Parts: sequence; structure tokens; C-alpha cells
Amino acid sequence: MNYLFLHQNFPGQYKNIARHLAADPANRVVFVTQPNPNRLQGVIRVEYQPARPPTKDVHHYVRDLEGAVLNGQAVWRACKRLAAGGFRPDIVVGHNGWGETLFVKDVWPDVPLVGYFEFFYGVDGADVGFDPVYPVRDDDAPRLRIKNSINLLGLTACDWGHTPTEWQRRQFPALYRPRIFCIHEGIDTAVAAPRDDAVVALDDTTRLTRADEIVTYVSRSLEPYRGFHVFMRALPALLARRPHARVLIVGADDVSYGGRHPSGRSFREVMLEELGDRLDLSRVHFLGRVRYETYLAVLQISSVHVYLTFPFVLSWSMLEAMSAGCIVVGSDTAPVREVLADGQNGLLVDFHDAEALAAKVAGVLAERGDHAALGRNARKSVQERFDFNRVVRPAFTDLLAGIARGRVAAAP
Repeated sequence: MNYLFLHQNFPGQYKNIARHLAADPANRVVFVTQPNPNRLQGVIRVEYQPARPPTKDVHHYVRDLEGAVLNGQAVWRACKRLAAGGFRPDIVVGHNGWGETLFVKDVWPDVPLVGYFEFFYGVDGADVGFDPVYPVRDDDAPRLRIKNSINLLGLTACDWGHTPTEWQRRQFPALYRPRIFCIHEGIDTAVAAPRDDAVVALDDTTRLTRADEIVTYVSRSLEPYRGFHVFMRALPALLARRPHARVLIVGADDVSYGGRHPSGRSFREVMLEELGDRLDLSRVHFLGRVRYETYLAVLQISSVHVYLTFPFVLSWSMLEAMSAGCIVVGSDTAPVREVLADGQNGLLVDFHDAEALAAKVAGVLAERGDHAALGRNARKSVQERFDFNRVVRPAFTDLLAGIARGRVAAAP
């Protein structure tokens, strides 16, 4: 089959499935993306760039929409070039969030198009107004209504959709849910696996292993959406209760979701100033962004892994931490509860309660042996629900093949 994937940051959520499909010589896999250095063996990259950035003084409600139109237009042009060169996909699969899928049907109207629908924005029950760090603004409702126009245009442009969790699927209007399948992109549980001999070197003389008392926190960006401010506020009490514990924090000083701090400083700088000398920085180690191998080692030596999130998109890092056998203390928020059952494969805590978080983590550290089953059960649950090779790959390839042949019923 001929597969065409679309994602501005190749390969994005399609890394595992594109690599698998490209390994079959019967398939031709083409990927349209913006320029970046990433490569996958057997995958043909076609780069695009929008003609210009969104207009600086355009109404802020429609800035994202204009950006989506510019991206969609550039992808449409790339697809026209592919068609002129004789390429015709049997199916097109692409992330809708940045507008890349909007005009594909104007090149191949009868080719099935499957959109990745990651999040439908709303003012109730999700991220907006969840935490006082981002207070609700008077115009959030109309702003988000226009922001969702990209989702709605994408839903009308595609034949089918997919999203990684049921909670994310439920955020979309009921009218569209029968066309959106819940299929996670999958975790390589053979790679994200426990390893007794894992080591993290902090410097030439300090090497940490599973024998040490290690609390871990991972986020692409150290920001409120992933509970960084709550985690930091828990540390003084936690470190006081556990005098031998060390904290490893992976993540960069930028913002992926939500806005920057009003001061313009990073949230790490803001929290360090807030905590001052109450925080023992000799035992708190900010690693920044690290290589994947180092990130895995951090998880593999973890005694307790903390994962906090607004009601928003669930991070890969939580599932990889579970797959690595971590004892996860997670926020009692809807996306986490879909995977983490309190007392069975992890522990839940009120997102906003830093004192409760400190007490919960300290309790696990005090009785690591008694909590070991949580880590084993965490890995088992990820293997059963999210393992790419055994669960996701057959489900996703069957779905795409069925859609390509017109043999798919409504999503359950």
C-alpha cells in the first residue's frame, strides 16, 4: 500500500507506525513535514514550509486559524507536487492540530483521510480555569470557540479520526465521536523496561543507582500544565522527611502549554525564588533536556516517579515511567485516572495539594518494599493496553487497512 503521513514535526506520534509500515517492502511510506533533522529508515520525507508567518496584528482569536490555513496551503501544494509526480496514496493519515489535513481532499478527493484529533478545547471540565496560575479570562469562551474551528474544519475534511485516550475522545462533540477511534500511538515496552544495573552520572564522582533514594519528575517543559509548581512546593517538606533522598528533574525552561509567567522568567526561576533557602538545592538536580537513553536511565533508577497534569493531553512520559516499572504518584485528574488506579498500579493525589504530595511520596520512600507491587502492576497494565508491538500495531494497521478498503464501521 501507499501511505501518506502528515505531521509538522516528523515523525511525531507516527514514529512507531511509520517505521513498522516502511519495513514492509510491499509498502511505500511518504511523510510530509516541516524541515527537521529526524529520519526513519525507509520513509520518504517531503518537506514544506508555510509561505509566511501569521499576520502580527491579526485579531488574536484567529491567529492560530491563520497559521493553520498557511500550513494547510503549504501541505496542499506539496501534495499537488506528489500527485504530479505520479504518487497516489491509498490512505492519508495526519495530525489535524496545525491545519495540515485541511486541504488534502482537494488533491485526492476519493482517498480516505484519517485525522489525528488531539484535543477539543472547552471552558468547563478541562484545562481552562483548573489552576489559579492561569485565571479564567472574560473572553476565553469566544476565543476557544474560534480556536476549535481548526478541529471542526478538520473533522469535516476527513473521513475518520483517531485520538490516544478515551478522555480526549470525550472532549469532542458527541456528533463526531462515532468517527473518532481511540488508539494510542503505543509504547515500546521492551525498551522502556526495568533495568537493575541502570546508572545516572551527575558528575565525575556522583553516580546514582536503584540502591539510592530517588524521586523523579519529567516534563518536556517545566510548567504549570504538568504541575511543576506544585511539585516544587512539595519538595521542602519531602526532603525534610527523607534526609537521604535526591530529586532528578528532567525538562527545559520553556513553555509548551499555557502562557509564560507574567514576569517573563521561566517557571523554574520563579519557583526557586519563591522557595528560597527552604529548598536544599544540593539534593535537587535539574538535568534539562537529556538524550533518550539518559531519560530512560532516570526512570529505571527511580524510587518514586511523580506525574502531575491539568485535565489535558496525557504525556508519553507517564506511560513510559509505568512501563519502566516505576511506582508512580500521579495527579487525581481525569487523564491520569484513565490509566492509573489508586492503590493498584500507582497512587493518586490531589493535583493542588503539595503537602499531600510530599506525604504520599515520603510514605512510599519509607516503605519501598511494601509498594513494589505497584511498579510491577504499572508495567503489566501498560503492556496489556499500550504495548506497540502486541496491542497498538495490529489494531492500528487493521484500522488503516479497513479504512483504505472501505470496510470500517463507526467507532465504538
